[in-house]
Amino acid sequence: MNMKDIWTKNYSKDVPEHINMNEYNNILEVADEAFRKFRQKKAFTNFDCDLTYHELDVLSGQFASYLQNTLGLKKGDRIAIQLPNILQFPIVLFGAFRAGLVIVNTNPLYTAPEMQYQFSDSGAKAIVILAQFAHLLEKIKSQTKIEHVIVTEVGDQLPFLKKHVINFVLRTVKKMVPDYSNLKHDMWADALAKGAQQTYVQPKLTLDDTAFLQYTGGTTGVSKGAILSHRNIIANMQQICGWMRSKLVEGEEITITPLPLYHIFSLTVCSLALMKYGTQNVLITNPRDIPAFIKDMKKHKFTILTGVNTLFNALAHNSKIKEVDFSHVKVCVAGAMALQKAVRDKWIEATGTNVIEGYGLTETSPVACCNPIDGTDQVGTIGIPLPDTDIKFVDDDGNEVALGERGEICIRGPQVMVGYYNQPAETAKVLKDGWLATGDIGLMNPDGFVKIVDRKKDMILVSGFNVYPNEVEDVISKHPKVLEVAAIGYPDEHSGEVVKVVIVKKDDSLTDKEVIAFAKESLTNYKVPKHVEFRTELPKTNVGKILRRALREPVAPAAS
Repeated sequence: MNMKDIWTKNYSKDVPEHINMNEYNNILEVADEAFRKFRQKKAFTNFDCDLTYHELDVLSGQFASYLQNTLGLKKGDRIAIQLPNILQFPIVLFGAFRAGLVIVNTNPLYTAPEMQYQFSDSGAKAIVILAQFAHLLEKIKSQTKIEHVIVTEVGDQLPFLKKHVINFVLRTVKKMVPDYSNLKHDMWADALAKGAQQTYVQPKLTLDDTAFLQYTGGTTGVSKGAILSHRNIIANMQQICGWMRSKLVEGEEITITPLPLYHIFSLTVCSLALMKYGTQNVLITNPRDIPAFIKDMKKHKFTILTGVNTLFNALAHNSKIKEVDFSHVKVCVAGAMALQKAVRDKWIEATGTNVIEGYGLTETSPVACCNPIDGTDQVGTIGIPLPDTDIKFVDDDGNEVALGERGEICIRGPQVMVGYYNQPAETAKVLKDGWLATGDIGLMNPDGFVKIVDRKKDMILVSGFNVYPNEVEDVISKHPKVLEVAAIGYPDEHSGEVVKVVIVKKDDSLTDKEVIAFAKESLTNYKVPKHVEFRTELPKTNVGKILRRALREPVAPAAS
C-alpha cells in the first residue's frame, strides 16, 4: 500500500496530505507570528505563575541581546540548556534562536562524565544551568570548550516573594544546591539586565541552518548528536498542526506538559508546534511527584495532555485522578515508548478519556506516525504516517518486505535529520538514499496502520525464534497484581537465551509462579518467562523510558 492510498482511505478530509514548507523561513518567524497574534495570552505557566506571549517576546529579546553583546556569541555557536521545566527554559530557548545559536539540550540529571561527553562532543561555548547542578559543571568545565556560564535557580523567574521563598527553601532548608563558588558565571537576573541595556540585531536564518544538536537518549548505546535543521523542525511543527487541526482552536488550548522540554517529544510538540495555536503550556517541574502533579492538573481546564506509558500508568493508579476535570480534554497522546493496552484501558476507566499512541525518534524531529485523534485510532498501533512522510519495511538485506510482514521501519520525510554531528560513519549506517533506518521492527496492516514489534537490539532469540519484549510485557502488564514490567533476554546454555521479566508489584502477594502461569495463558512456550525478578522500581530515563540495557547489567553485591 502506498502513502497516497493510505491518505485517501483514512484522512483525505480531516488532515492535509501535504504541508506548506514555504510558509516560514525559520523557527523565529513562527515565534514572531505567535508573539503578535497572542500577545496577551498565557504562553507558559509554572508554580501558578504565568508568562504571556508578549512577556516571552520581551524577555527572550533581552536574553538574545545579552548573548550577542555581552558574551559576543555569533550565529552558529552552540549553547547548552540544562534546565528542568521552569519558566527560564522557553526564554532561553527563544533567546538562543533569536541570537542565531544552535541549541544543545541537556538532561539536568546527567552525571559529570555525561555532561563532559556531551559538551565536548557538541563544542558548546555557553551554558544555562540550574544552580543544583552547577557543582558538576565546575568539575568538568576545563575539559570542554564552554567559555560562558549562566546560573539560574528554580524560582528566579517568579514574582519577588515566591522567588525568594522557593530559592531559600531549596538552598537553605533542603540544602539541594551544593557549592559552586569556584565556577565563574553570571546569574540569571544579571544576564537579563545586561541584555536590556543593549541593542539586539536579528541574524539572517534559513531553513538549512542548524537549530538543534539533539542528543539521542542513549538507551541502546552511546549518545549521538542528531543535527536538526530549521527545516526539520518547521516541517514537523506543520505536520503536527495539520494532524490536530480538526480539533484545535486558536487561543483556546491549554496543554499539560509533564515531559521535560529538553526531550524532543515535549520540545517540538508542546513548546513549538502548539505555539501556532497560541497554546498555554502548563509546565510540570517534577512529574514524578504524582500527588503534586494531580493538584496542578486540577487547577486548569486543560485540553491536551502528553506523556509516556509509565506516566499514564502512575496517574491512572492514583485515586486522586478521579478528582481531575477531564471534560475539556480533546486529546491525550502517549509517545517515546510503547503504550500498553492494560495502561490505556486503566486510563479510560479512571478518566473517561482516550489516549492515543504516536511514534517518532530524535532523528525524525520527532513525530513520524500517530493515531487519528477523531476516534478512529487502532489500539496497539502507532497509527499512520504524518503528512509528507513515507514509510517502508525492510529485511536484514535491505529488501522491502510485503504488506503485513515484519521488517525494520525506514522513514523518509522533511523531518528526517541531516545526520549525526561529527559522526559520518554512524550517519551512513542509518541514512541511505534519503531513508532513515530506525532500528525498530514493525509491520503495516491492510488499513495502513503501523504496529511496532520492538527494537532490533532488544529482540530476544530463543532457540532461533524471535521474541519481542513488547509482546511479553503487554501480556503480563494485564495481570491485576502487576504495576510495571520489563522483559529482557537471559543467557541460557540450551536455547541461547530465554525470557526474563522484571516486575514491580501492585500486590505484594504476587509470586513468580503466578506470573509464569498467567503468561502461559496467552503466550507460546518459548515466549513464556523462565525467570522472574521482583524489584521496587524499574530503571528509567528521566522521561520515563524503561532502560532494558540497565536491567541486563549484573546487580552489584550488597556491602558486607
